[in-house]
Amino acid sequence: MLVVASLIFPFLLVAVTPIIGGIEVKVQKSPWRIHTLFSVECQNYFDWQTVGLVHSYHKVQQPGPITRLLSCTEEERQRYKGMGLAPTFEVPSMSRHPKTGDWYPAINKPAGIVHWLKHSKDAENVDWVVILDADMIIRGPIIPWELGAEKGKAVAAYYGYLIGCDNILAQLHTKHPELCDKVGGLLAMHIDDLRVLAPMWLSKTEEVREDRAHWGTNITGDIYAQGWISEMYGYSFGAAEVGLHHRISEDLMIYPGYVPRHGVEPILLHYGLPFKVGNWSFSKLEHHEDGIVYDCNRLFPPPPYPKEVQMIESNPHERQGLFLSIECINTLNEGLLAHHASMGCPRPQWSKYLSFLKSKRFSELTKTKYLNYQEMRNSTMDQRKASDESRRSHPKIHTLFSTECSPYFDWQTVGLIHSFHLSGQPGNITRLLSCTDEDLKNYKGHDLAPTHYVPSMSQHPLTGDWYPAINKPAAVLHWLNHVETDAEFVVILDADMILRGPITPWEYGAERGHPVSTPYEYLIGCDNVLAKIHTRNPGACDKVGGVIVMHIEDLRKFALYWLHKTEEVRADKAHYATNFTGDIYSSGWISEMYGYSFGAAELNLKHIVRRDILIYPGYVPDPGVNYKVFHYGLRFTVGNWSFDKADWRTTDVVNTCWAKFPEPPPHPSDLTTMDEKALQRDLLSIECGQALNRALQLHHERRKCPLYSIKNSQPALLDGKIDEKKKIVYRKSKLPVSEASNISFLHGSKFLDRSLRIWMIGIWALSVVGFLVAISMVLSKRKVEITRSKKTRKKNPYTGVSVKNYDTESSSEA
Repeated sequence: MLVVASLIFPFLLVAVTPIIGGIEVKVQKSPWRIHTLFSVECQNYFDWQTVGLVHSYHKVQQPGPITRLLSCTEEERQRYKGMGLAPTFEVPSMSRHPKTGDWYPAINKPAGIVHWLKHSKDAENVDWVVILDADMIIRGPIIPWELGAEKGKAVAAYYGYLIGCDNILAQLHTKHPELCDKVGGLLAMHIDDLRVLAPMWLSKTEEVREDRAHWGTNITGDIYAQGWISEMYGYSFGAAEVGLHHRISEDLMIYPGYVPRHGVEPILLHYGLPFKVGNWSFSKLEHHEDGIVYDCNRLFPPPPYPKEVQMIESNPHERQGLFLSIECINTLNEGLLAHHASMGCPRPQWSKYLSFLKSKRFSELTKTKYLNYQEMRNSTMDQRKASDESRRSHPKIHTLFSTECSPYFDWQTVGLIHSFHLSGQPGNITRLLSCTDEDLKNYKGHDLAPTHYVPSMSQHPLTGDWYPAINKPAAVLHWLNHVETDAEFVVILDADMILRGPITPWEYGAERGHPVSTPYEYLIGCDNVLAKIHTRNPGACDKVGGVIVMHIEDLRKFALYWLHKTEEVRADKAHYATNFTGDIYSSGWISEMYGYSFGAAELNLKHIVRRDILIYPGYVPDPGVNYKVFHYGLRFTVGNWSFDKADWRTTDVVNTCWAKFPEPPPHPSDLTTMDEKALQRDLLSIECGQALNRALQLHHERRKCPLYSIKNSQPALLDGKIDEKKKIVYRKSKLPVSEASNISFLHGSKFLDRSLRIWMIGIWALSVVGFLVAISMVLSKRKVEITRSKKTRKKNPYTGVSVKNYDTESSSEA
């Protein structure tokens, strides 16, 4: 029955799609034949993406057939159960390259297309081909010729991070680097062009994948420097090689979490990156092993409702971006509901969310989007030129942060890098990693971030003074002397930060001679003898730090002063006292901060001090301020939960599979405070704690920590907690006893007394309740016995009550 239903369902969808949710959909009549392709593998991860994409394909009435190119090994194919999810053309798996043995599943995309062109009859009966990724939702019909595609010119979305088109990478891998276009995602081209391009696309992918010497982030733009985007370069270099031009549009496709240009309705959502709306978030990587397709009536966690989005964001333009985010996940869930129904699943129980998905309001919000094609054809290149001019009008930015080779900085790095990619911060980011040669031999965190290695100055080479904080100015100076950069501004952060939004010089007014920074009021040495001793311009000493936005030319002049002044203040032990420095430990630990302020004063740099950039979790935020950075340098608390980075100085949560920090309270409703200021403070603290744990979870998934899913007959067990929504069991690999004890019980001693008190009180309360219940039952039973005895005497005055009769009577009444 399930098989029949799964086979019939696609035909039913086609039959009913002209009217969806009570709204009539215009059906595009195509003068030429279109075929839509997408490539996947035999995994649960691609199965739920397939359901979402195919559902949206039917919903918008995309012309022509759609085909899933399914790459499976023989072993995977034998146990695969998703053949009925979409019209499918099976292609040989090249995840493990047959010649080199290289493991690179992304190569299946060009390899699958080559195989389809050679062996599919559909390829002989088509004029235009639309190529999509599985992790997409279609919002409107994609008509190649209406978008401006023609023979010799494909239509594509803009992938600006493919910087290899502008550097040595293109020069190495194509004879025509000037034709290299930074494109991907959505591709629409004539079948004749695809026949010429596809073999070259595959060949160039293999070339770039083998060119490990040029995998670096500064060459490819790949933040992990692992060659993962080789297939994207394979397409761009292959197209350049065969002379295929592109009509490039930045408006056709958008990542949920991004904000579209004014007046633009993208027709494609590409959920390849994590995105969030308020306290809700979604990342496809969190569902890598998720068998949600085969779990009757299980959906992804619902996003906020439209009314809630209106409350979250008052700016209409920003709100449009949030609406796109919730539309993406709602459409995915709508597709899952339809698929589960086709499987013969029982009708789901009513819920507010299900009611919303079937409502007229939802139908109106997700109705098919139709582009003004003629206007787009006339303006696409104008938009590109305007966009290029806009990018040129804003200076390039590079973000730096300094760390050392230790577990303490590794988990901070994971958190900062994760937040960097969510924040929309322009430009690239580089970790300045200070390590001794001995440290580097045993270091495991090379892949955590794009990295520039610098010699460690923790132990000063001349004085022998142990002061790791000096590595920050020393590393910045080393980077300036050894790295060529085209950045006009540099943003300098600390590792113990979480980015919540972009920090740009044009937003905060940074310019040459006027860096932007955040206030550090405790640097009282700017107002006393300390500044007079260590700078010629004590009046120019600004009490700043944390976040720095500085012009590159200022930084080149300033970095050496920063290092020298740090050494000066560190050597001035006579003025370590709290009344001079504000350092409560009087240990000279904040010498580097004074080195910055005194060095800037030497050059007479005047800082623009902004209080709306950074906040420490645990501090009360100013009303209405959208802070861009969490700086979790101090302990912060929410109810009985607290977090202090110093407690995790030696614990390796990065290299211990599935290790994470204690979870903060999950929802504002769990907070007992009614004070609005305290509530906003606690909400920010929770957000910071959750961001760190989410970053760790995604890191463990990327490292391919063992993760096995068991059928959904029982709820999920995640770190000892049941997740009723996921209803899937995750089993983590067992940790070595020493590591497991470090992770699980590091904080146990701090809370042991409190936990024992809670348990004792609970046991005492249960004992009292149990005692009262027992007494009540005994008294009740005694009362029943007496009553029954009296009734029996009245009915049988001469016979009495036998034990047997009494037991039988009691049992029947009971």
